[in-house]
Amino acid sequence: MFIPVAQRAFKTLRHAQPRVRLYFINKNGYSSQVEYKPIRSVLVANRGEIAIRVFRACTELGIKSVAVYSEQDKMHMHRQKADESYMVGKGLPPVEAYLNIPEIIRVCKENDVDAVHPGYGFLSERSDFAQAVIDAGLRFIGPSPKVVQNMGDKVAARVAAIEAGVPIVPGTDGPVTTKEEALDFCKKHGLPVIFKAAYGGGGRGMRVVRKMEEVEESFQRASSEAKAAFGNGAMFIEKFIERPRHIEVQLLGDKAGNVVHLYERDCSVQRRHQKVVEIAPAPRLPAEIRDKMTEAAVRLARHVGYENAGTVEFLADESGNFYFIEVNARLQVEHTVTEEITGIDLVQSQIRIAEGMTLPELGYTQDKIQPRGYAIQCRVTTEDPANDFQPNTGRLEVFRSGEGMGIRLDSASAYAGAIISPYYDSLLVKVISHASDLQSSASKMNRALREFRIRGVKTNIPFLLNVLENQKFLHGVLDTYFIDEHPQLFKFRPTQNRAQKLLNYLGEVLVNGPQTPLATGLKPAEVNPHVPTIPLVTEPPQGLRDIIVRQGPEAFAKEVRGRKNLMLMDTTFRDAHQSLLATRVRSHDLLKISPYVAHKFNNLYSLENWGGATFDVALRFLHECPWERLEEMRKRIPNIPFQMLLRGANAVGYTSYPDNVVYKFCELAVQTGMDIFRVFDSLNYLPNLILGMEAAGKAGGVVEAAISYTGDVSDPKRTKYDLKYYTNLADELVKAGTHVLCIKDMAGLLKPEAARLLITAIRDKHPDVPIHIHTHDTSGAGVASMLACAQAGADIVDVAVDSMSGMTSQPSMGAVVASLQGTPLDTNLDLRDVSEYSAFWEQTRTLYAPFECTTTMRSGNADVYLNEIPGGQYTNLQFQAFSLGLGDFFEDVKKAYREANLLLGDIIKVTPSSKVVGDLAQFMVQNNLTADQVLEKAEELSFPKSVVEYLQGSIGIPHGGFPEPLRSRVLKDMPRIEGRPGEELEPLDFAKLKEDLKESHANISDRDVMSAALYPQVTNDYLHFREKFGPVDKLDTRIFLTGPKVGEEFEVSLEKGKTLSLKAMAMAADLKPNGDREVFFEMNGQLRTVHILDKEAVKEIHVHPKANKSVKSEVGAPMPGTVIDIRVNVGDKVEKGQPLVVLSAMKMEMVVQAPQAGVVKKLEINNGMKLEGDDLIMIIE
Repeated sequence: MFIPVAQRAFKTLRHAQPRVRLYFINKNGYSSQVEYKPIRSVLVANRGEIAIRVFRACTELGIKSVAVYSEQDKMHMHRQKADESYMVGKGLPPVEAYLNIPEIIRVCKENDVDAVHPGYGFLSERSDFAQAVIDAGLRFIGPSPKVVQNMGDKVAARVAAIEAGVPIVPGTDGPVTTKEEALDFCKKHGLPVIFKAAYGGGGRGMRVVRKMEEVEESFQRASSEAKAAFGNGAMFIEKFIERPRHIEVQLLGDKAGNVVHLYERDCSVQRRHQKVVEIAPAPRLPAEIRDKMTEAAVRLARHVGYENAGTVEFLADESGNFYFIEVNARLQVEHTVTEEITGIDLVQSQIRIAEGMTLPELGYTQDKIQPRGYAIQCRVTTEDPANDFQPNTGRLEVFRSGEGMGIRLDSASAYAGAIISPYYDSLLVKVISHASDLQSSASKMNRALREFRIRGVKTNIPFLLNVLENQKFLHGVLDTYFIDEHPQLFKFRPTQNRAQKLLNYLGEVLVNGPQTPLATGLKPAEVNPHVPTIPLVTEPPQGLRDIIVRQGPEAFAKEVRGRKNLMLMDTTFRDAHQSLLATRVRSHDLLKISPYVAHKFNNLYSLENWGGATFDVALRFLHECPWERLEEMRKRIPNIPFQMLLRGANAVGYTSYPDNVVYKFCELAVQTGMDIFRVFDSLNYLPNLILGMEAAGKAGGVVEAAISYTGDVSDPKRTKYDLKYYTNLADELVKAGTHVLCIKDMAGLLKPEAARLLITAIRDKHPDVPIHIHTHDTSGAGVASMLACAQAGADIVDVAVDSMSGMTSQPSMGAVVASLQGTPLDTNLDLRDVSEYSAFWEQTRTLYAPFECTTTMRSGNADVYLNEIPGGQYTNLQFQAFSLGLGDFFEDVKKAYREANLLLGDIIKVTPSSKVVGDLAQFMVQNNLTADQVLEKAEELSFPKSVVEYLQGSIGIPHGGFPEPLRSRVLKDMPRIEGRPGEELEPLDFAKLKEDLKESHANISDRDVMSAALYPQVTNDYLHFREKFGPVDKLDTRIFLTGPKVGEEFEVSLEKGKTLSLKAMAMAADLKPNGDREVFFEMNGQLRTVHILDKEAVKEIHVHPKANKSVKSEVGAPMPGTVIDIRVNVGDKVEKGQPLVVLSAMKMEMVVQAPQAGVVKKLEINNGMKLEGDDLIMIIE
């Protein structure tokens, strides 16, 4: 390896002849003859970052470095950093491999090793290891075996401290090995006490006990952890000092009896007795206390004959007293901060002292050692602070570190692609900052941690950042209760991790296919729709929304009624694509054209862009939040009123909800940007309608009450829904306070003559109320009918931009605009703007080819006057027929729709009543039933659920009542609902719903709660999807639907100023053993890979099942680990919180508790089984 030029002089000295010095030595046992003998090769009996730290020191000194590694560490970085590396412990468990003394000695002897450095942990405090090294003729880079033994023995260390005049804490006289001994001590000396491993440190096997009933369990767990970590489960027990600071003094001693201190470190910021953040020197420590503490540490070291590096640890109370805890006869994890403030390389010093150099020869006399500034070390670990710091394992998909002036990084496995295993400590990287004062050092550390990007495993960085920003920490006001007493440290800003989540989504699509069902085999076009240009900096011109905002709904209605020209509502953003493209148009495309609409169509009455089917389709199929869609559209279109479709008491759902849900929904909709609520009921059932009107009105919205139109008022033979029926309904709605009156012709049945009759009759009765007409162009007569409405006195009609109009959509905007140009009803829209707007949608529509209605419907069809299928349902019904294998029988389905409607009593047909008719029609075709046969066999048939619920009264009461005898035959003795369905429902507890959602999901907003109130399972699925795959709504539509092509480059704009440059590189042909397939991407010029479970291929291999987080009865592994104790059997009754299983990982044990009371139905584990995170443990019912 590379040798710095500056070390040449030292290398020359190293190869010189040994020298001998004579010293007069006192009784402490130091050698009277110190031999200098250079070390030419060092084996590090350790792994990870400490092994690499020693290798680097060896390289700088010109010494050959030798690594050992376990089978599990064969890919680990530390073996690659050494000059040579050798496997030890083949066939042994991971930890035991590094505890195999004979094999480590064998490697040393076979490979010409001069000295052994133990690092920390593992064998570093085992005196038998130190002795074995020396007995093999090697040098041990550390204290003598006798000192290691005495200092590692907590009892012997206490005796030595007493002899040296160092204050101690009351504790046991010797190691305790049984829970009975522990119980006796606790009863004799009282609580609290602390259990500590007698033969190791680092927080392993440490427990504080404050309740007598917890003594036995805590002792067993602590002892078991100690045995796993150090090979001996003996414990030391001592009284627990409340509110102490944990301060340790760094020492260096040589073979000649010289001992110096390198000042102290504050290690009070701890969790589970493991240090998290360390500071040197200790802030706010009075100079006189520091002097006494360092003097006591040096005194103890001289008393026991200490040589090499070591640490004396103290507890300091608020009164200035300090007590000896223990001596760590080794290098410590946090030695780095001492190196930073003193400028002394502790590892090089260890090696030089082991060679025989004295401290004065190294230039280390106490007067020359002075601290400079403050250093902080943060241990970045793969632990999840939001989940009780459970260890997290897996593959580092991304690793980018924070660097810069004043930052030092000590790491081992921190690189993209590294595997974090459950076998060893969770430390990933040590980050050390150094500056002139504590606040500056903390600022550097904060900046560095924020630069880190770690994906694939959870880390404690969010927690560390909270610590670094805490005012008490910044002012050095610390004790070991710091973490426990600052719960705000556990309130984390969620890391978005958007880029990696999107890569996971793209990988999922490439491996497992589209993540939203495609209705046909057609593929999205490879086009990038041209967005017409607008002025870059100018605000859009003022529109009607300004009146709503400034003067309110009444003034808005008056303004609309006062205008002489025909006003238009554009349905392109909602009903048009619901009718033509199965409601699949995404926010991504809607938002692209929104600024153009704001600038060019400010004269619109409104833009229909929300509600109806778009709400649940956004969540269910598009995996995006409908509330975010509304909010983002409002930002881009501040001037045009937004209009939504509200299904009365059904809100935007398909069932009845408690009244407070409808009210809350409207309130939240207005807050998010909604203006006009078109309120309708699928049966024109007034109680449902009025509830929706009241909810919209109370929220501050414009109420546009809608009468759903069916039949034909121009046909005197159609008497059920005659002119009087509609005018009477209009009277009721005006009396109820509607601001605007709407005729909702959802099937396009309103013929021109019927339109003239109906609008004239309503206008005559209500001259001051604006009238708004909605229709569908299924028959092709839509434009003619809308012109007839306008001439009869309607104020507004619905249109869709030309390329999104016609057939089951709305009439053409351009046709209506052109037809009225130069007339008193002129719309004041520019046909050239309409043309540009249409061109965008003509291209965009090709992106949605898999949902294109023209796949099965080539033109408009006047048979709608016979079957009365609503436009929004027509194409959906067609796709459903194809999915049910009835594609060739769609004409039969249409005929059956007419028969089903008549069977159900000739009802108003619009969601959800239209679904009832459609379900019955497809049921009839599937079962080859005529209307007469349905009626005849009604008592024995299994009807669709929607049909049964309709007949029960779950969506209201139809005009003219329910059909008999069909209703009685279908329902038999089933319950019936009388009156408004939602009237008897208990109010929804929104606070409880929010808490329930928080149990399964992070960062739940009031919008999420509202969505869950309407669509519980759909929302739950969406939230899981969002957490796993991120903001998929940012992807281009073709990429979202079918994924990128291999080699394709594309961009994803996450937000303003943040754009990802992506390229799909390749997909591995072979599977991983767990069924994963590796997919390769390039992101911003860097290679990224994701591992995706191949759901088809995995059927042929055995993979442990995962717990479904949304199912409470399924208990999953909270962390990866090994099952070491199963405490229940199948059939056992368990209570909530009862211990079920004990897992061990990273030398930590965890008890898995029952999430609910119940009976153990199934066990998926056995003792010794290795589990991944979320692996299914058991099912409790």
